[in-house]
Amino acid sequence: MQLTSQTNLPASSPPSPSLPIPAEGEKVAALQNHLESLDATGRLQWAASYFGDRAAIGTSFQGAGIVALHLAAQAGLRINAFTLDTGLLFPETLTLKAELEARLGLVFEILTPAFTLDAQAREFGPRLWESDPDLCCELRKVQPLQEKLAMLDCWITGVRREQSDTRATTRVLELNEEASGRTLWKLNPLADWTREQVQAHIRRHALPYNKLLDRGYRSIGCAPCTRPAAEGAGTDERAGRWTGFGKKECGIHTFLNRKA
Repeated sequence: MQLTSQTNLPASSPPSPSLPIPAEGEKVAALQNHLESLDATGRLQWAASYFGDRAAIGTSFQGAGIVALHLAAQAGLRINAFTLDTGLLFPETLTLKAELEARLGLVFEILTPAFTLDAQAREFGPRLWESDPDLCCELRKVQPLQEKLAMLDCWITGVRREQSDTRATTRVLELNEEASGRTLWKLNPLADWTREQVQAHIRRHALPYNKLLDRGYRSIGCAPCTRPAAEGAGTDERAGRWTGFGKKECGIHTFLNRKA
């Protein structure tokens, strides 16, 4: 989807505040520091002005993703958006998708796995998420995402530092340099937001949210692998995912060879 039909600004004359896209390490660090100093809307404006249709917001409809979509819409930015449909999503998640499309006036691009659930069961065994959740995530999430990212220069996410210890060092802007020489930028415009800030924004603007959150869920993924957070889970926002497997990430935010 595109949040507006606004004509894309050329990369050679971006609006202020912006910096050129650098290649050298010191200049990458300077750009990272600059974007850290901006608010979330300013970070999204930078991505839209430099990358145009080669930037996209990827969301699974967690709180920060909803806020990022709303901020982009408020600012009138031309940014594409997509989501992964693994075939195993909660009905509440699909309802939320439809609500966001109606509220923000958009249509998400849907990424789907190469394997149907039946084909996956025949090839790898039934209920793969129980026997090998890493492989299931690879097939149903990582591979479709990799195909999409091959068409992008900037991937915009809702990852925040506070979500878990595995995300605590997330930068607002990260750089992946592939062996082929191709560069993919990853922008996390809400990296420094707290859970309370995300929730306050959703309440303030009466935005749709996943109603499973009202039933004790914290981070909502595929139905077979997501449970309400157990007592004693503390502040871990990823609690309830892959219970019993010692697994915290599906892989879509860890497969990149991050260089910065």
